[in-house]
Formats: sequence, structure tokens, C-alpha cells
Amino acid sequence: MPIPETYKAFRRTTGELPRTVSPSTEQLPRELGPHDVLLKIHAVSLNFRDVAMLNGRYPVEVIERGVPASDAAAEVAAVGSAVKDFALGDHVSVIFDLGNVTDCSDEPARALGGDVDGVLREYAIFEDKYIVPLPKHLSWEEAATITCAGVTAWTALDNLKAAQPRSALFQGTGGVSLFALLICLAAGIRPIITSSSDKKLEDVRKLGADVRTINYRAVSDQASEVKRLTDGKGVDFVVNNTGPGSIPEDISFLRQRGGLVSLVGFLAGTNGDWQPSAIMGLMGKGAKLKGIGVGSKEDYVELNGFLEEKKVSLAPLVDRVFKFDESPAAFDYLYSGSHIGKVIIKVQD
Repeated sequence: MPIPETYKAFRRTTGELPRTVSPSTEQLPRELGPHDVLLKIHAVSLNFRDVAMLNGRYPVEVIERGVPASDAAAEVAAVGSAVKDFALGDHVSVIFDLGNVTDCSDEPARALGGDVDGVLREYAIFEDKYIVPLPKHLSWEEAATITCAGVTAWTALDNLKAAQPRSALFQGTGGVSLFALLICLAAGIRPIITSSSDKKLEDVRKLGADVRTINYRAVSDQASEVKRLTDGKGVDFVVNNTGPGSIPEDISFLRQRGGLVSLVGFLAGTNGDWQPSAIMGLMGKGAKLKGIGVGSKEDYVELNGFLEEKKVSLAPLVDRVFKFDESPAAFDYLYSGSHIGKVIIKVQD
């Protein structure tokens, strides 16, 4: 395929909050390094972290005027002389954290769209060790949802390593929650999703007969409702998108022995108004509290294998698709909270 000398990208603006993204013309190098892979990016998926960086809510420092977004579905457009695992036309993506190639890595985190330029651009170059092949049955838009939301959901469910898990609870109807729901349905685990919107919960129930829902504004005692929905047992997993403030309640949702609370987000902030004694239930239940930083390349490859084996459709994740030149509107729409699932930017055909 012809490789252009320049391409279009979007970069974060500077100045007073809130900020936005603006177009930028970038140049491609004349030659690739031996392990470089040139990617033609077809679709990008946004995450809450992307708008948090524009509105001053992101708790980690990011590079000024960086290219945002971590999740992309791309096609191999060219490879360096030493690249052996990828060929022209392959459908691929880039891992979220370039410092986390293996689960044993102790390199500093280098997260796409944060302290490393991200993928909201027509072309990008990454070394082959950061590239993963995508499931062949997915569209560009579906495949663009995996990198952050998908791998986060997978590791939050402990890579499905628990012995015969029965049920799981997810907070909200965003990308991680819906991705985790689809994984559970494919694995035979009964999901519970919470939201304050009856309309969103109604839409979520259409995804499967086993999906159960709780409107947390209408239900004052969520722990009792969770027990009722699980025949008095409680859940095996709680995927916490809201932040540390709800951890004591999350523990109350778990089954009597074992269970896992995975802390994956900070939608309600990064503080918790509780004393350490409030989480002593972890000891009584022999449960675990796990912080999730997305996952490694190994996790990504493992998830892709699961999706391909089960032929999981990710189409229900796609809420709305914006054109590339509509990228600022896509960020605004995500920040509005009107979506269910993922907001996608179609970069090019």
C-alpha cells in the first residue's frame, strides 16, 4: 500500500481547563528501524481517561500536547527488516503499557495516550514487541475496543482462572463493564450490572437472558439485593469502576468464602471516606482486593484467544461511531455520560 510522507493526527490542546483536541499534520520517517512496524490505523476507541486528561481529573501527569487515546485497530502497512511475526495487511493493535510486555516486567509504566503519544492518528510506528494480532472475526470498530477496556475487564475477572465462578457484579454501563459482561456471558458466568438509569439497564438486559440489573438510586440496600439475585450466595467478582469510596460495600457483595474486588477506575474520584477497619471483611471472607493497571501483552494475547475461540461479538459494545474530523465532538459525547459501552472514532477505511 502507498505510504504518505505526512499524515493527520489530533493532539491535546494546552491552556485553561477544560481542554480539547485539535488537528495536527505529522511527518513519517523515510526509513523504518529493523524492528519497527508501520500501522495504518482504521478505528480508535475512547476511554474515560482520555477525557479526564482534558478536564483536569486524571491523577497521573501526561505529556503536553500529546496524541491521545490508547485503543486502536490497525493494519500493518510496512515492516522493518528484522520483523518476522507480522506481514503486510495483518490486523493488529498496540498494547496499552509499553513497559508491561510480560507479567514479570519491572519497567516503568509507559501508557499510550498519556506519557507516550497515543493512537488518534492515521499512521503510527511501534516496535514489533508491542504489537499483538487481533481476532479475525471482528470489525475494525469492534476490535478497537479491546486494548484498554477489554484487557482491563479480562484481568479484573482474574483471566477467568477462578474455579467455577458463578456470578459477577459491574458498576455502570461503560466500556469495561459491558466488555466484562460479554466475557461472562461467553464463559457461563451470570453478570449483574448497576446504574442509575432505568433506560440504560433496560438496554443492557437485551444482551442476554442471564443479565441482571440494579438501579442503585432506587435500591437502598444493594448488598441485600445482590444476595437475592444470587440465591443468597453473593458474587465471585466485583469490578469497581467508581473508585476507592465504594470498596467496603463491594466487599459486602462478595460470596461468603473467597471472591475478588478489582479496582479499575475512578469515576467518583480517588478518595474514600472510610477507616481501614471498614475493609476487614476481606479477612473474614478470605477475599482479595486487586488494583488493575489494564494488563500485560500476555494478558492481551490470552484475551484475544478467548474472544476468537468463543467467537464473541463485540458489536454490542459500540455505542456511536464518529468520523475522524469529528474527534472533538466524540470527546464531548463521552464526557456527557450519555453513552452505553464504547465511543468509536473511524479514522480511515
